[in-house]
Order: sequence, then C-alpha cells, then structure tokens
Amino acid sequence: MASKRVLVVTTASVEPDRLREEVLRHVGDENAEVKVVAPASDVSRLEWLANDEDEAREEAAQQADEAAEAVEPAASVETEVGDSDPVQAVEDALRTFPADQIVIVTGSGDEAGWLEQDSASAVSERFGLPVTELSV
Repeated sequence: MASKRVLVVTTASVEPDRLREEVLRHVGDENAEVKVVAPASDVSRLEWLANDEDEAREEAAQQADEAAEAVEPAASVETEVGDSDPVQAVEDALRTFPADQIVIVTGSGDEAGWLEQDSASAVSERFGLPVTELSV
C-alpha cells in the first residue's frame, strides 16, 4: 500500500507536539512520507528585491529542522529551504514530492510576514489539494 504524502510548509516556528499531532491527524496509522519545506520568507521587501536572503535562508533551515524533528517519530521526513514566496515553494516541492495534502504553518495576524499573508488560500486555489493552515 502506498504511503500518504504530506507536504508541511512552515514559515514560523511551531510547538513540536502541535505539529506532530496535526500530521498524525492527516496520516492516521498509515505509513507516511513528509516533506518539510521552509520558505525563506522572513525578508523585507528591500531584501527581497536585492536578493539578500542569506539570513532568511539560515532561519528557514532551522525551522525546517525543528519541524522535521517534531514529525520524525511519526513519519519518514525530508527537509529543504524553499523559495521566499511560499506559493512558489509549494510549486517547487510538488514537482518532486506529489503530496496528498498540505499543512501550512504561518505566523498569526501581525506576526505573518508580507509574503505569507493569504498563502494558504492561494495554495489551495492553485493546486487543488487539501490544505490545513496552522497559525502560530
């Protein structure tokens, strides 16, 4: 039986138990493959225009590793730092990881960066996959 494939896109640090619980809710008792993509989206408009994303990429790598550690006991996990645009990061990930569903972790309200706002609805509309948004 093929395993379930869940794409976790995280632009914010999330409480490990909460993320593990959410992924388990989607995969149940089945074997699962999880790909964690952390878009380097914590950039100002000026940094984004200047392609100055080094610090944001380092932060994203740390978020991806934290998310992977939270999910690892429940699933096989791989991680990557994605494009600064979360929707583009999802598109890139889906090329090599055909997910069954997507979990998007974003900052809530004013905590959300300008690139993450409305990303969950944009991803849902664009890719037609079930999307769960966790605001943290």
